[in-house]
Amino acid sequence: MSLLPAALRRDRTAPPPPPRPGEVLARARELTVRLGPRPVLHDVDLDVTAGHVLALVGPNGAGKSTLLGALAGDVPAESGGIALAGAPLTTWTPRQLAMRRAVLPQSAPLAFPFTAGDVVRMGRAPWAGTPLADEDDAAVAEAMAVTETTGFADRPYPALSGGERARVALARVLAQRAALLLLDEPTAALDLHHQELVLRVCREQAAAGKAIVIVLHDLGLAAAHADRVAVLAAGRRTAYGAPADVLTADLLSEVYRHPVEVLPHPRTGHPLIHPLRDPTP
Repeated sequence: MSLLPAALRRDRTAPPPPPRPGEVLARARELTVRLGPRPVLHDVDLDVTAGHVLALVGPNGAGKSTLLGALAGDVPAESGGIALAGAPLTTWTPRQLAMRRAVLPQSAPLAFPFTAGDVVRMGRAPWAGTPLADEDDAAVAEAMAVTETTGFADRPYPALSGGERARVALARVLAQRAALLLLDEPTAALDLHHQELVLRVCREQAAAGKAIVIVLHDLGLAAAHADRVAVLAAGRRTAYGAPADVLTADLLSEVYRHPVEVLPHPRTGHPLIHPLRDPTP
């Protein structure tokens, strides 16, 4: 009898099965990452679960993007490990990874004059030569519709505004139809409407059974839309849990080194988070 996990024994070139409700799609244990001489993450534990939106928050330099990159397999660990779909992350080939997780980096520069539709279609590359290639047109159309990018499908990607490019990049990730979505600050370049649109899409993806990890600087968005929040500071996971339990005034004031007040929203009960400011004269 083989001692390899089931994920390694089956045909790993075949499309993976849909995740089970509550399945842990990615798991980090005692993860330590060093970039050059500087340690960036220290002994981080994290579970990423199907059906949940997990927000990574914390001040600049806390290690949020590094943690996301490590979960994606793009940033190597110095010690500890990450499992993806029940097998060590390092055992998957790049194509097998792309079938299981989709990554939205902070920036995606592209100088070639591909159209927005072409860029979204790039998300379908992992499925070429598989039965799921038949879904390419539908996946692209659906992803562009939900991100409100259909109207500029034929425009050159470099000619789009920053917010438009950000939504096209998200559409590419959605068109990939991976079970795990890793999104690094997808709302940074967006206006109020499109910030809410992106988080609503994340919630819909989670409701459909996918796992979402999203790096956010807007604590209000994390409080309103995430199922779980992991607070990072100085490369360590300082808190993890439901937004109402984690996003407290004491913790945030300490982590961000600025006094913060947290109040319940009068209608939803979600935490409203505000920096304390001196009164205007």
